[in-house]
Amino acid sequence: MKKFLTGVFALLMGASIAFAQTPAAQQKQDKPKTEAKQDAQKLKKDGTPDKRYKENKEPKTATGPKKKDGTPDKRYKENKDPKATDAKKKA
Repeated sequence: MKKFLTGVFALLMGASIAFAQTPAAQQKQDKPKTEAKQDAQKLKKDGTPDKRYKENKEPKTATGPKKKDGTPDKRYKENKDPKATDAKKKA
C-alpha cells in the first residue's frame, strides 16, 4: 500500500510540475489610448511630464519672505490668505 501511495504521489507531483512549466499565452499588447490630458503634455520616455515645456511647468506664485523651514511667513502681506484678510475687514 505504501508503494502504491508513493507512486500516486509521485505521479501527481510530476503532473503538477508539468502544468506549472507551460508558458502563458502571450497576448499582443496595443499601445494605450492617450487621453486629452496626456496629449496636452509632453512626456519623457518614462512617462513623467517634461518640465522643459511651458504647459508642464507649475505656475509660479508670488510669495514673500519664508521661514527657515520653507513655509511662507504669515506676518507679511504677500503671504496672507486673501480670504482671511477679507473676513477681518468685514468684522
